[in-house]
Amino acid sequence: MITAIILAAGESKRMGEPKMLMPWGKSTVLQTVISTFQSAGLNDILVVTGGARQQVESLIGKTVQTIFNDSYDTGEMLSSIQVGLSAKMREASAALICLGDQPQVNERTVRSICDAFLKNKSAIVVPSYEMQRGHPWLVARPLWEDLLEMKAPRTPRDFLKKYARKIHYVNVDTHSILEDLDTPEDYSKHKS
Repeated sequence: MITAIILAAGESKRMGEPKMLMPWGKSTVLQTVISTFQSAGLNDILVVTGGARQQVESLIGKTVQTIFNDSYDTGEMLSSIQVGLSAKMREASAALICLGDQPQVNERTVRSICDAFLKNKSAIVVPSYEMQRGHPWLVARPLWEDLLEMKAPRTPRDFLKKYARKIHYVNVDTHSILEDLDTPEDYSKHKS
């Protein structure tokens, strides 16, 4: 089973308001991300919360699982990945690491990444647009321990660098894998 771990624990300092809750189409940023993964056939979805925890959890209700990262304000992205992986240790064969502030990612991209894993049993599957790595990316269960043992200041990028030879790249025809929403300018530029 592939689990989707959606990272939604940030404090949205550069945005100035909780970006997971911001309107996106007929929904919100985070709900759009969740819907995309559900449409792509992922039934096991875990949202890692932190900043704006209560609002985020009440927004998504019981539609997906949530877990709180109590180090969200000091731990960076790595700590949220570790919280998510720890919660799924017994049940998942791979984790799709997703950004909660990336509502532009499309269902076709998500399906391509999952299909590549299921077909090739690759240890890591990363989408690529014009030779640039993006999100979401998938990591198979045998490499989780290494991610769980990492300590700051090491980052997920360091992990991908260490295992560069194990990465299976999926070329996509959309730059949405490179875009997230960090600032009001990003939001205005990409808002659907």
